[in-house]
Amino acid sequence: MEKAGMKAIRKILHQGLRRMLASLPRDMRFAVYRSFVDCDPAPSARLQLKIADTCDELEACFSLLHDAYVDAGFMKPDPSGMRVTMYHALPTTTTLCAKWDGEVVGTISLIRESAFGFPLQKVFDLSGVRLKGGNLAEVSALAVHPRFRKTGGAILFPLMKFMYEYATKYFDTRHLLIAVNPNRIEMYESLLFFERLTANVVENYDFANGAPAVGAALDLQQAPGIMAPAYAGKPARKNLLAYFTEVSLANLQLPSRRYFTTNDPVLTPALIDHFFNQRTQGFANLDPRKKALLHSIYDLPAYRAVLPELPLQGEGVQLRQHRRFSVKCPGRIRLDATSAGKDEFDVQVIEVSEYGFQAYAHEGLPLNVWSSATVQLGRSEISVVKALAVRDQANGFNGFYGFRVGEPDLVWRKFVSALENGHTHQDLEHATMFLD
Repeated sequence: MEKAGMKAIRKILHQGLRRMLASLPRDMRFAVYRSFVDCDPAPSARLQLKIADTCDELEACFSLLHDAYVDAGFMKPDPSGMRVTMYHALPTTTTLCAKWDGEVVGTISLIRESAFGFPLQKVFDLSGVRLKGGNLAEVSALAVHPRFRKTGGAILFPLMKFMYEYATKYFDTRHLLIAVNPNRIEMYESLLFFERLTANVVENYDFANGAPAVGAALDLQQAPGIMAPAYAGKPARKNLLAYFTEVSLANLQLPSRRYFTTNDPVLTPALIDHFFNQRTQGFANLDPRKKALLHSIYDLPAYRAVLPELPLQGEGVQLRQHRRFSVKCPGRIRLDATSAGKDEFDVQVIEVSEYGFQAYAHEGLPLNVWSSATVQLGRSEISVVKALAVRDQANGFNGFYGFRVGEPDLVWRKFVSALENGHTHQDLEHATMFLD
C-alpha cells in the first residue's frame, strides 16, 4: 500500500510540473527541456552500445520494448512477451542496443524506407520531406529499462548519440522520422529540433494500439546548423550538438565494413524462424504482396523453408529477376561517344545487382549511350564496367538513373557474389574469401 501511495503522489507531482511547464512560452519551455540535458562524454566502461545481432540480444530488445509499450498502453500484452513487427524482419531495419554489465537496458530501431515502407507513412504526409531528397528512416521501438529511466539520461543519451552517428555515417539516411505521443513530442523538438509533419495530432495511430501520435522529421544535413545557436557556449555535459558530432565514445561498437554497403543485416534463417514462426506468428497473416517481397529480399535457398509460402503466379505480384543490394559507392561515368559537351560525370551508386545499378547524378546524363563506369565498391575494390543509362527518374525523382551493366568485370562479380552469399553484416565483414 505504501508503494502504491508513493507512486500516486509522484504521478500527481509529475502532472503538476507538466502543467506548469506547459504554461510557459514555447521558447522558455524548450530552454527548460534543454537544461535537463546531461550527456556524459566519458561514460562508464560498463556501458556498451552495439547492433543487436544475436538471438539473446534481439530477444532482450524485443522483450524490453514489449514491457515498455504495454506499460504505456501502446500495445496489448503478447503471449511471446515480445514486441516484434514485420519491419524487424527486413535487412533495411537495424536494431541498436545499450548493454550494462552485459544486460540489455536500452534499445532503438531504425527502419529505412524499403518496399515495405514504414509505419508512419500510412497516416502522415511525407511529400514535403521527400522533395528535399535523400533517404528516409523511421526511428522506432525506443525503450529504456525502468531502473535507468531516472538516471539523467545515462542510457538514453548514449543510445541517441549511437542512433545519430549510425544514421549519418553508416545508414545512408538524410531524414529521420518519428511518430510519438503528443506529451513527448516537445522533447524531440527542443533537444534535437525535429519539425512536425503536420500541426494536427493523429488521434488513433494503429501502430501504437490506437494511441494519439504526432509525426515529425529531422533533416540530418541541416540539423547541426539549426542546433548550433541553441547549444553555443553550453558546457560539455549540456551541449548535445557537440556530444553528437564531436565527442567520440569508446563504448560505441560501430560496424567495420569492408564494402560500401548501407545495411547491417543480422537475420539468419534460424533467427527468422525463431522470431517470426516459433515465438510469434509474424508471418501468419501477411498479404500475397508482402510474402512475395520477402522471397525477393531473401532469395536464397537457405531462407525458403522459413519464409511464408510463396503466392501462386497470377496473384499480381512479380519478383525481380536479379537481387538488388543497397550501397553507397562513389563512381564516375565516362561516355564512349559524345558530341559537343561534357563527357565525364560524377555519380553515387546507391543500388547494385549482377547486371545493373542505380545511381544519383547532380548533372543530367544522356540515356542509351554506352559509357565506362568506374565504381569504388570498397576500401580497396574498384570496378570498371561498361554501363548504359536506360532510364531516368529511376526511383521517381530527378537525378536518379537506372543502368544496365554490359559485362561485369571480375571485381564486380566477386563483390555481388559476396553480397549474395552473406546472410548477415558479420558475414560481409569477413567475406575476404569472395574477393581475394
